[in-house]
Amino acid sequence: MKNWSGNIQWKPNQIAYPSSEEEIQNLVLKALETQKKIRVIGSGHSFTSLCSTSHILISLDKYQGVIAIDQTKKQATVRGGTKLELLGELLFRENLAMENLGDINVQSIAGAISTGTHGTGTQLKSISNQVTALKFINGKGEIIECSNSKNTELFKSAQVSLGCLGIITEITLQCVPSYKLKLQNKKERLSDVLATLNERNSKNRNFEYYWMPYTNTAWTKTSNIVENSEPDKVNFFNYWTEYVLENYVFKLFCDYAKIFPSQNRLVSKITAASISNVKKVYHSHKVYATQRLVKFNEMEYNIPAEAYEDVFKDVQKIVNSKKYNIHFPIENRWVKGDDIHMSPAYGRDSAYIACHVYNKKEYKTYFADLEKVFKAYDGRPHWGKLNTFTTEDIIEKYPKFEVFLKNRKEQDPENIFINPYLEKLLGVS
Repeated sequence: MKNWSGNIQWKPNQIAYPSSEEEIQNLVLKALETQKKIRVIGSGHSFTSLCSTSHILISLDKYQGVIAIDQTKKQATVRGGTKLELLGELLFRENLAMENLGDINVQSIAGAISTGTHGTGTQLKSISNQVTALKFINGKGEIIECSNSKNTELFKSAQVSLGCLGIITEITLQCVPSYKLKLQNKKERLSDVLATLNERNSKNRNFEYYWMPYTNTAWTKTSNIVENSEPDKVNFFNYWTEYVLENYVFKLFCDYAKIFPSQNRLVSKITAASISNVKKVYHSHKVYATQRLVKFNEMEYNIPAEAYEDVFKDVQKIVNSKKYNIHFPIENRWVKGDDIHMSPAYGRDSAYIACHVYNKKEYKTYFADLEKVFKAYDGRPHWGKLNTFTTEDIIEKYPKFEVFLKNRKEQDPENIFINPYLEKLLGVS
């Protein structure tokens, strides 16, 4: 087995594809009886070793779909293995939608919330905050329910759990009526973007941008809700820009830069020059998602929103030193703070900076130097992205970590959901 980018590989001695809650429960009980470990995999989009195990690997690919819809409350209860792409379509059929999403829709909903996956928007929180109730099978084989009003302390630990409290079987989502977004992608001067960040974030529902290394070029993505507007038809220009250029042509550049490391600067400049402005109106779940066919490894850190300007200046200095074999754009997003125990946005409005390296290239030195900057500004990593966080770091950065550990131990006293990576990260003995 290997994850999406191929940087993590492992060999489970059993791969199970349960299709019911009862089957999942039986797998947990069997693991307890035989003293085996269990990890659950969604789509393998985590770059850390969260999913790896030499024992039982469970995929919930056969456990997808909507369980119930409450139109009065605008809530949907769905199976944990439901992929975000399918979820968007299923909700749309009920005239519902997620309030916000990230830019990749291949993950399972359980995997997305368990790692703290997010979108962008200073008035919008991460996906985990759209969850109102959870059902999971704990390490004792018990079916546990928690929500905003039931077992609330446990619920706050389960919303971002790293998959170590149990196997999430059902998720109740607070949805909104379906809506359309007007998306505008533009090539702009980085200096202009930085000078107007506050205005862009305050005046737009969703704003993010990518910086092209070694250049003064930024690719901005802005979206806002529009009413009474018919969705656009996908035309050849949009297809060429969003699918061909951003994937197939970009991959050719990536391979060229790998063979000729001295050409990274040139490749970045060509990429910047090839950016086209795109406008479209479409249903929200179709706008958030971007196809990513070029594989990469990624590190993403959450930092206090007020520290963003200083952090980005330091990031620019590191990238522009040209000591690294990189040319991938650097992504910048914002989220509203929350009260989830292990959420990187716990207790603070936040900015996220994501750095990528083509998966055929070495990334460790580059990421290590950037991580020093992020940590110096009270940074917390996205749990599904590469990082070197330690138990001591978590203790320092997460005020509710002890509560999370207590809940974890109560739900999984035999540590059947703990693999070597989590054992080291969480300090589990």
